[in-house]
Amino acid sequence: MKIKGLSLFSNVGIAELLLKDIGIEVVLANEILPERCRFYKDIFPNAEIVKGDIRDPIILKSIIKKAKDLQVDFIITTPPCQGMSMAGKKDKNDERNLLITYAIEIIQKICPKYIFLENIPQQLKTYIRADKKKLLIPDFLKFKLKKKYNFNKNSIVNASNYSVPQNRIRSIFLLTRKDLPVIWETPPKEKKIINLFDSIGHLPTLDPLIYDIPYSSHLKIFPEYEKKLSKAKKISKWHSPPKHIYRQVLAMMNTPTGKSAFENDKEFKPKTKQGTIVKGFKNTYKRQHWSKPAYTVTTYNRTIGSQENVHPGRKYKYNGITMYSDARVLTVYEIMKVMSIPENWKIPNWCSESFLRTVIGEGIPPLLVKKFFVQLLKIYKKNERKS
Repeated sequence: MKIKGLSLFSNVGIAELLLKDIGIEVVLANEILPERCRFYKDIFPNAEIVKGDIRDPIILKSIIKKAKDLQVDFIITTPPCQGMSMAGKKDKNDERNLLITYAIEIIQKICPKYIFLENIPQQLKTYIRADKKKLLIPDFLKFKLKKKYNFNKNSIVNASNYSVPQNRIRSIFLLTRKDLPVIWETPPKEKKIINLFDSIGHLPTLDPLIYDIPYSSHLKIFPEYEKKLSKAKKISKWHSPPKHIYRQVLAMMNTPTGKSAFENDKEFKPKTKQGTIVKGFKNTYKRQHWSKPAYTVTTYNRTIGSQENVHPGRKYKYNGITMYSDARVLTVYEIMKVMSIPENWKIPNWCSESFLRTVIGEGIPPLLVKKFFVQLLKIYKKNERKS
């Protein structure tokens, strides 16, 4: 018998991509954006999708009714984090911080056996006001659910401790209904850490496409561009050169692996169109390290000027000068690798690169989720034998 689940704030189903491999099935999902629902249905044709805003009473009731009819065993809920994120405005009054209260209402009405609730660590320090109370999110969760659910002991995890080649620190609450004789706990950390070289180091170098200069000038800077492009196309449609402006590419061509362009000599620091040095932090305009897991993939993963988005690169000679290859952000294909998204992911033909980069940046590494649900599966089978 399969374990059946409901996915709230489901994005395009990245979190649950690998669950079918272990006999766990998400049979119901909810997402507000039509494009994401369309993508989800393409990937999971057998799942029911409730399209619409969870704050709408009609949508909320529909989710609850369908979940009861389908007799779901668990809920995955991953409320939007933009109101809390360090990369966002950290607005304590952001309405999205309250979306978790609607998930809790659904949990209370359905009362599933197990709950997987994921968000960024900042949720542990974020206050929300609900039911005339102002509480930290973890305290609000326990206030609402502790009578019926046991909570896992350790909620802070790093995806890199679970075979995901990415430093992605998350808060994950695992809840187990109290009438069950077991508790779903966080899996133990794994010893081996997979770094960026392990993940994408085998791929050949790939030049960016400089879009603000004539193509002929672009080819003078990267004379092997088309040859490298041809190789990349054979690897994947999504291993295509990111597009960047010349002044950013020039800065990164002179930036060593693991360093920020702000550490360069004045001539090769990040500059504005007017030629003045850009203001920024040393974790921006920064190349990643081959010897470490990738930096957290965000929705800004297409931008050189965002946090540690640039490929590590390799030394090479350009007109006798030492420079660094791959002066670009990671390709979509490379991002998929560091997110543990399988290569056979059936991306719909209508999907654009910008859409993909956004939904991947908001996703949860599916291998991380699988590792947690492998743990649940052991608990579930143990519980089934006792009942």
